Amino acid sequence: MTNPLKIVTNGILNENPTFVQCIGLCPTLAVSTSVMNGMGMGVAAMFVLIASNAAISLLRKGVPEEIRIPIFIVVIAGFVTVIQFLMAGFAPELNRALGIFIPLIVVNCIILARAEAFAFKNGVLASALDGLGMGLGFTAALTFLGSIREFLGNGTLFNVPVAPAGFQPALLIVLAPGGFIVLGVCMAGFRALQAWWAERRGRPRPEAPLGCSGCAMSAVCGAGEPEAAPKAAEEGGKA
Repeated sequence: MTNPLKIVTNGILNENPTFVQCIGLCPTLAVSTSVMNGMGMGVAAMFVLIASNAAISLLRKGVPEEIRIPIFIVVIAGFVTVIQFLMAGFAPELNRALGIFIPLIVVNCIILARAEAFAFKNGVLASALDGLGMGLGFTAALTFLGSIREFLGNGTLFNVPVAPAGFQPALLIVLAPGGFIVLGVCMAGFRALQAWWAERRGRPRPEAPLGCSGCAMSAVCGAGEPEAAPKAAEEGGKA
């Protein structure tokens, strides 16, 4: 098995789902208006990632390849139901704040992509570690974004006022346009930090995956293949 530490750090640094792969951005922009919401969403997704990766890896030899995606979704949905009940029972306010985005973890492309790209091809322990790394990377990104947006937009952190006297909150930051701006700046900063660290260690600068080819699910939908679009158009014309 690959070095366990390398598997975990890969999801945090090299293939961070938010800042590098740019996937799962709908919940990222929607719930990162505060530190608590971002952290809560990240932890919920991390639980589902670890549990579903381990379960899918355990079942992979008995899953027909032709119907693997529906089976993945059923497994993921089961764990999402568990985390939703837990949050409703022990953190009702957070559950209400996150709202529909907890059930929508079922179709979160981060979860499904890791099931397809890693868990279906590797052992249980490695798959659980991959889920842990991706979950930590997602949680760290949401928490970081939430802290910036909450501070600049409300002058608080964890709903506690921390801004100096006379601070004027920028309400735009907690709205959707502000979320895009903060996310873009953080992505650029993360990529610049990656490049600086690679150059310092004498390694080539990491290349960001472009388009659908960077998504682990491109092999399923065919979007990663350059000829997929012309073929789809031709088949549509014949129909």
